[in-house]
Amino acid sequence: MWWLFRILMLLMILAIGLVATLFMLPGDRIAKLASEQISNMTGREVIMSGDTTVSFYPVLGVSTGAVTIANADWSDQGPMFQADSLKIGVEPQVLWGGDIRITGLEAQGPRVHLERAADGRVNWELGVEGVAPSGQSGADSSSDSTSEPARSSRLALTLDRALIEDATFIFDDHATGERTEMTGMRFDLRWPEYEGRATFEATVRPGEDDVNISGHLDRVGDFIDGAVSDIVANISAPGGEINFTGRASSEPQAEGAFTAKIKDTNRLMAALGQPPADLPEGFGRSVDLTAQVTFTTDQRLSLRDLILDLGGNRMTGAVDLALAGSKPVITARIDAGDLDLSQLSGGETSDGSGEGSGEQQSGQASDSGWSKDPIDASALALADGEISLTANSIDLGDLQVGKTRTMMALDRSRLVFTLQEVQAYAAQITGQFVMNNRSGLSVGGNVDVKGIDMESFLTDAADITRFSGTADARLKFLGVGQSQYAIMNSLSGDGAVETGRGVIGGFDLDRLMRSGVVTDGTTVFDTMSASFTMADGVLSNNDLLMQLPLAKADGAGTIGLGQRTIDYLFTPVLLQGENSQGLAIPVRIRGSWDDPKITPDLEKAIDLNLAAEREKLEDQAEEELREAIGKELGVDLEEGQDIEDALRETLEDEALKGLKSLFD
Repeated sequence: MWWLFRILMLLMILAIGLVATLFMLPGDRIAKLASEQISNMTGREVIMSGDTTVSFYPVLGVSTGAVTIANADWSDQGPMFQADSLKIGVEPQVLWGGDIRITGLEAQGPRVHLERAADGRVNWELGVEGVAPSGQSGADSSSDSTSEPARSSRLALTLDRALIEDATFIFDDHATGERTEMTGMRFDLRWPEYEGRATFEATVRPGEDDVNISGHLDRVGDFIDGAVSDIVANISAPGGEINFTGRASSEPQAEGAFTAKIKDTNRLMAALGQPPADLPEGFGRSVDLTAQVTFTTDQRLSLRDLILDLGGNRMTGAVDLALAGSKPVITARIDAGDLDLSQLSGGETSDGSGEGSGEQQSGQASDSGWSKDPIDASALALADGEISLTANSIDLGDLQVGKTRTMMALDRSRLVFTLQEVQAYAAQITGQFVMNNRSGLSVGGNVDVKGIDMESFLTDAADITRFSGTADARLKFLGVGQSQYAIMNSLSGDGAVETGRGVIGGFDLDRLMRSGVVTDGTTVFDTMSASFTMADGVLSNNDLLMQLPLAKADGAGTIGLGQRTIDYLFTPVLLQGENSQGLAIPVRIRGSWDDPKITPDLEKAIDLNLAAEREKLEDQAEEELREAIGKELGVDLEEGQDIEDALRETLEDEALKGLKSLFD
């Protein structure tokens, strides 16, 4: 809106210069004097070419040919303003003095080129006392520091109607290299009283469709002088509309009610010349926003009484945005009610979706499960701030979370997400997640879970319905890398899980262990616990223990989090009792996550279950061998005596007897 105001002020200045020369005829003299007068007012060279004529009836006015106004002296982009023709109509009283009342102002094919230099200078500062044409102070640098500051000049005029058609607007920001260009624009302004109301209508086309702007400004004179005036502004386009009703000034500052009702966000983005956004359902495909907005001269934007509906997700709260620094600083308090994030969930495939492809050997896995596409975390550097979020519930698709209180803090590309209170599956969850992109991307965190209902959690998380009980768990992790693949293959940390009494449905482990018969039923266990460590993307566990009334089960092995493999040995053991002997049947789980092989480990079973029998047989065989050797050689073997030692002693005795016989 401010650049629109600048364009209209520029045309006002042209009108003043032309009207002031009405009494000087003929037309070429008017054009010359008007050009000189406007040049003096704006500080820019003004050229009027073609015929300049004056009409007295039915309207007193001036008509010109082509008009150009030079750009700032630091620009090389051609004229700042040019038009094919101008027509200005005034009331006859201008001939004998008084304020200028313009009855009509028309510009055909105007082209306005606004620029911001790399050092911050702008080319549109015109008609301001104490300011040079470039937008910088016109005072010499050695002048007294108490010299009077720049201030806007008051324009003694009014305007019944200004009509601008087929306009072109260009804005070049040389600091960022960005260019904005709009063509085919139309403006219609009515301002009959200098201190009164001005109404405006405009049609611009920054994108695929026309965007209509309309509204009114109640006290234009006060607004020009920097005071506050009531204002109503409406923007409508295919896809939605935006409205503001309140007060504003040219400082700039504003305060009032802001509403946005967007039925199709991507359609509106296209109309505004912006690329479409890939938005999930419930995240802004449609938007309904109301808020009390305040924008202050120190560039602080505040939203109060915020109500935001993103097409299913409804939020309330307050937002403060400080824009004066090198980057925005956001402070927000959001109450999300029942938040639906289910559209953000989804499985991983071979391109990041988790479905492996190609042949895989046992113990090996394709690395296709984790995406190697670079993760762009540069957005963490765009702003700083703190956002608190509360929700009655959060639907994560597969997982359901209850009451939630969280705090998100972003400082110099480091995002800390703190779980102050999360209720889920009867558990209290606390912890912290961190994403740090200050010197390469890293992610980490630590989480504590107290009293989670394993039956409902495993049902939602992994479709496992046979396990019930409550558990406590903890997890600490850190991953480094610029892709999912790199992060998962670098994971380090540790954790543990421990449950109380629970039930495994679907089979009776006790009966299986005692009789070898697989039956339906339930397995009741007293406790289960395990701890683990992670290094280089590999999780290691060696102390899994499940305690049952008549049996126990332990486990040990590794899980390749990066390579998506598993190599784990699970060993149920029947406890020895009065009428039974202990029996262990190890089961080995090995292979890729996509297709693990589950087989009994017979070698391990023999080692565990027949170790005593094998030792007994070995002892029996050794004893029989000793007896046979002793009988064959005529050697008497004492219990526990080594055969080799016995033979050596026998040979020594025989040798001594032989030597003695030589001397007998």
